[in-house]
Amino acid sequence: MDMNRIFIILCLLVAARPLFGQQLYEMPRGVQSRASTPENLNGIKGAGGQANDGAKGSAFITLKAGESKPLLDVQKAGTIQRIWVTIEDRSPEMLRALRLRMYWDGATEPSVDVPFGDFFCAALGRPVAFQSALFTNPEGRSFNCYIPMPYRKGARITLSNESKKDLDLLFFEVDFTEVEKPQDENLYFHANWQRPTSSPLGKDLEILPAVTGRGRYLGASIGVNVNPIYENSWWGEGEVKVYLDGDSSHPTLNGTGAEDYIGTGWAESLFAHNYQGCLVADAQHRQYAFYRWHVPDPVWFYKNCRVTLQQIGGFFAPVVKGLQEKGVPLLPVSISGSAGFRRLREDSVAAKDFLDKAAKDDWLNFYRTDDYIITVYYYLDRP
Repeated sequence: MDMNRIFIILCLLVAARPLFGQQLYEMPRGVQSRASTPENLNGIKGAGGQANDGAKGSAFITLKAGESKPLLDVQKAGTIQRIWVTIEDRSPEMLRALRLRMYWDGATEPSVDVPFGDFFCAALGRPVAFQSALFTNPEGRSFNCYIPMPYRKGARITLSNESKKDLDLLFFEVDFTEVEKPQDENLYFHANWQRPTSSPLGKDLEILPAVTGRGRYLGASIGVNVNPIYENSWWGEGEVKVYLDGDSSHPTLNGTGAEDYIGTGWAESLFAHNYQGCLVADAQHRQYAFYRWHVPDPVWFYKNCRVTLQQIGGFFAPVVKGLQEKGVPLLPVSISGSAGFRRLREDSVAAKDFLDKAAKDDWLNFYRTDDYIITVYYYLDRP
């Protein structure tokens, strides 16, 4: 058998094995398929399609201003496999005002509490067509999530309209399986959202605020409104740091830059791959949105975890020096170019001298502040 045939066979075997490691033809024991839709809320067996004599009588629901409705509310062990939603009002205001919450095993506090658009990677209220391993939006008009979400006793998903405008058309489908015996080692899915309104110069942003317990950091969707006071300079030199299991001053995992974190380099342009992508790269309007999923490169923790991103940008040194002279808030970090590479935070005496003598092509990295919108996804051993 030649190598080409061997390669094709291996590819087919890999394609036939989903992320959870089960062959497509393997029949699991004690598993029932269900789907919660407006035609059969909570996927009750044999209870679908009753409205209008079964002729598409309840394909959508309405969500009035200030109203909250369940998309799923079940009291049995299972796993959510897919969530699909589409709405007629996909304005930035509505995508941010709709609030998605998920509760596991009867918990009163949500494990997921995120604006609808942000949860589905529209971090800037700009839904675009893309495909990744965990989220997709086929044509910019619908929202899909494929993250497995197991639970032992029950699950509740709600969507709230916190705007002042009614949402007339809300279509959804929550695909899940019921199981007879849940696995005790399964982790619970979580998602947080934040938009820091103020951050001291030189302080790292928290992608994942410190959480305790056993779990897995799954990744993040991040939007950036670039601060115009820094003119045309680049915002994304900051490194992602992951503090694991007791790390304090210094992390165990330390990246090399914001665009490096999503698998590209030398700034960001549009792309959407399975585990990393940049969905908005709008230099004219100073907006960027990107994601990174730690699926083939899992980040496990056994005691605690915290993930941060430095607010560091860069540009040509004479321009940055000009910004500094105008009173723009910034802190020089390092300079590279004609005189080599210098760590200005370690050599504060020489910092000013290097800036004064900087050549026009020297690159200067510096602390700055921009407007970030962050949704983080992770698993924990408890809701």
